[in-house]
Amino acid sequence: MTTEIKNTEQTPKYRRAGLMDEIRGFCIICMVFYHVMFDLNYTYNIHIPIMFDDWFGIIRDIFAGTFMFISGMSCRYSRNNAKRGIQCFFIAMAITYVFAIISPGAPILFGILHFMGVSMMIYAVAEKLIVKIHPLIGAGVCVVLFLATMGFTSGYFGLGEFFGLSIPELFYESGLLFPFGITGQGFISMDYFPLFPWLFVFLAGGFLGYYAVNDKFPEFFYKTHIKPLAVIGRYTIWIYILHQPMAMAIFWLIFGR
Repeated sequence: MTTEIKNTEQTPKYRRAGLMDEIRGFCIICMVFYHVMFDLNYTYNIHIPIMFDDWFGIIRDIFAGTFMFISGMSCRYSRNNAKRGIQCFFIAMAITYVFAIISPGAPILFGILHFMGVSMMIYAVAEKLIVKIHPLIGAGVCVVLFLATMGFTSGYFGLGEFFGLSIPELFYESGLLFPFGITGQGFISMDYFPLFPWLFVFLAGGFLGYYAVNDKFPEFFYKTHIKPLAVIGRYTIWIYILHQPMAMAIFWLIFGR
């Protein structure tokens, strides 16, 4: 069942959603905080107990997923998601090569920027189809697919290990399918968000972004409530690029290395 929906996101006139900027800003602050704790724990051997708690990993994934969802919504505002995706992926690859030089034992393979870049390009390719599907149906399908693919890194497809299908071992032996959540033995990445299952969080945002660009949400969605947070949310890509070099410089001044 498909419902043709007027694609108004291509028009240059729209109301900026202040709440989206604020949520993005809050998520990027949480990410910076997490990376600082990660550096202190693994680079400077300052033990931070909560880094190893299961609940902390869940909270991290919730904020990362929220960031992806909002980014998916933002695709409805853009007139050139392919260009945005290519630029984002190029920056991600630059970061990968820099870390390969300065920290070869801690690579970044398909981190969140790689994921975002590829997801934007996928959205650009599928956009004509996406705008024809009713947003609620599309988002609902994405929820089901997210649940079905969240076990890829554990070796199964479906709703739980006991209700899923085992993925053949040969897919994991190749070592080339890590962008899809199928990791080979010994795979290491300091930042890892594979397409499966996270692509479906991004696409769910893409579907529901229809309501944002067409003023379908309540008025508070479009107002800016905390201006500094909204400003941060508008420059997340630069914050992501600069926060690690700045953190390293500060740590060097404090610890002398």
